[in-house]
Formats: sequence, C-alpha cells, structure tokens
Amino acid sequence: MPVHRPGSPRRLPRARLALTAAAALLAALSSALPARAADTPARGSAYMGMGVLAHDGQAGTPVPGDATQTEGVDVSGHQGNVAWSTLWGSGVKWAYVKATEGTYYTNPYFAQQYNGSYNVGMIRGSYHFATPDTTSGATQANYFVDHGGGWSGDGKTLPGALDIEWNPYGAACYGKTQSGMVTWIRDFLNQYKARTGRDAVIYTATSWWKQCTGNYGGFASYNPLWIARYATDVGELPAGWAYYTMWQYTSSGPTVGDHDKFNGAYDRLQALALG
Repeated sequence: MPVHRPGSPRRLPRARLALTAAAALLAALSSALPARAADTPARGSAYMGMGVLAHDGQAGTPVPGDATQTEGVDVSGHQGNVAWSTLWGSGVKWAYVKATEGTYYTNPYFAQQYNGSYNVGMIRGSYHFATPDTTSGATQANYFVDHGGGWSGDGKTLPGALDIEWNPYGAACYGKTQSGMVTWIRDFLNQYKARTGRDAVIYTATSWWKQCTGNYGGFASYNPLWIARYATDVGELPAGWAYYTMWQYTSSGPTVGDHDKFNGAYDRLQALALG
C-alpha cells in the first residue's frame, strides 16, 4: 500500500485532476461571455417603444391641450387588465393593442384590452412586433391577421400597425442588410393589404429607420407613419413622409405608460378607421 510521507505533496487521482481542470476551464469561459446574454429578455416580451429610451433618450413632452390632436395609448401584455374607463375619462380616444410577435407569441390579455377599449367608446387597432430574423414578412403578416390583426369597416377599427424597431434580443437590425430589411417590410405590408384591403401603419423611430433601412422613402405614399420620439416635438421624420399620422411621445404617462397623439382632430381619426 502506498504510504504518504509527511511533508510531501499529496497527489490527486488522475480523474480528480481532470475534473478540476474542466471546472477551471468552464469558469474561465463563463467569465469571458458577454454580460448582455443574461440580460436578454424572453421572446414575446417586446413592446412598442421598447428601445426608444435606450437609443434616443427623452427630451421632454409636448405642450398639452392641442385641439388639433387626439390623445391615444398603446398597450401590451405588460399592462395586464387595463382600466379603460379611467383612460376614457382622462380624454384618451383611441388605442392600439399588441396582438402578436414573430410567429410564436400572442398577447394573453388581448381580448380584455382590445374589446375593453372598444366597449368604453374608443377607436382601437392592433399591432405586431416584427422579428425579421425569425420568419418572412409575409408569414408574420398572416400570423398577425390570424391572431387579432384584422380590420373591419365598422368605424371603430384602425388598420393594423407594424412595429419595426430595435431588436431587443440581439443585433439592432436583426442581421439584415438595409436592402434586405426593406424587402422584409415590403413583404409584410403587401401581404397585410392582400389579406385586409388596408395599408398597415408603420411604427418606427427615425434613427432606427436610417440605420436599418438606409432611410428608405418608398412606403410613404401608402403607409401612415407612427413616429416614436420622446421629446417636445417629433423632430426629423424618416425619408418620404412629409408628416406623421401618430406620435408616441412618452413611455411614462398616467394609467398606462405609452401615450400617443393622433395628428388631427377626432373626425380625421374616424376617417382613418373607415378607410
């Protein structure tokens, strides 16, 4: 039997040495991984304006009380059951509700939010959070229409909105070239119109649009612009659009955070709903 001599180093069995080396290697690899991986949100958790504060910041809010603009809100599953009567009483006249994301998520609160806003008298619509790195634009348009993104000419339903902005799960432009992104958006818009007869609203931020589409101006003739900018004015618009239709101006409003202005009086909002 081997005898351990006092003062001599104890030799570890070869298997234990191998395990110790493997543990050290794993620790080194873990420390080298980017910290961001742990902070990446779960798929399905994205919402309209998720990247605005981080990328564009906030510079005040518009002066309230403009009679030529109509107040609205946008909501997602993060808000849960919304107090629609409170919002209606505060002057909110329209709402957009997140219906879908990619082809893997539907908002579990959609019915309460979409029907609840309608029931208090609001004109409402639904939006789709785009993930151009997962499936094609046409595929996502179909998923959206099939899960709450349709349109009807009842005078209370706004055309669906495409929420196209910074990727919360990875690279800002979803791994697309600028021309590839334009193609993806075009495919979504064309399929949405084929399914519903309406041109979808495009929600975006000017800085993202410049970065990821090369400031493409070809959608402005048909698709209303919903601009995201948390400031006292809308600032520069993406190429092609001479005016905005909607403006998400804050993520810290009362009752629900995201508040918006329709660029027109209530009768013009009704006209958009009617098509």
